Amino acid sequence: MAWLNISPTPWIGLTGGIACGKSVAGNIFADLGIAVIDADQVARDVVVPGRPELAEIADTFGAQFLLENGELNRAEMRKHVFANPDERLKLEAILHPAIRNELIRQCTAAEQHSPYVIAMVPILEKMGLQDRLARIVVVDAAEDTQLMRLCQRDNMTEDAAQSMINAQASRRHRLEIADDIVKNNNSFSDLKRQIEQLHEQYLQLT
Repeated sequence: MAWLNISPTPWIGLTGGIACGKSVAGNIFADLGIAVIDADQVARDVVVPGRPELAEIADTFGAQFLLENGELNRAEMRKHVFANPDERLKLEAILHPAIRNELIRQCTAAEQHSPYVIAMVPILEKMGLQDRLARIVVVDAAEDTQLMRLCQRDNMTEDAAQSMINAQASRRHRLEIADDIVKNNNSFSDLKRQIEQLHEQYLQLT
């Protein structure tokens, strides 16, 4: 992949389907001393009370999606947008520009104390970060493994779990954009070994 980021500190995109183990992989990179900027955490940060994005969400979708303390009712919003694709597009139009700007800000700040920076993002294309990335690593798992993990982790029905998987980019697409693929169908130690190997490769990019 062409690297257009002007900084000498490489940014690595870390992505993967739901319940593939992306967050676990991110934690391993962090344990190795690498700055990991989590888009999911950024997405929570940009909708705290007082943020204009939260006010716009309330205006667009209704105050019923706010909790009594003024915070976003994330569970209800998630159910609503997964059941209504057009509504999901409305939400993304509000959130994605703010998330992208904050991701870039945090990645840039992290360059000061990390040999490379991990941008952990569920769907990289929607953030428009590809031209800033030296590599894209995809954490991959078989779909039946994703389904089992989702049902166990979130205590949801198989149909609901399948709907969440279907709402994401396809596994084939994720693998097509990958520079590096980490398989996460087995043990934690196997995942850790793969991440440590990539870590040594990414240090060479600096």
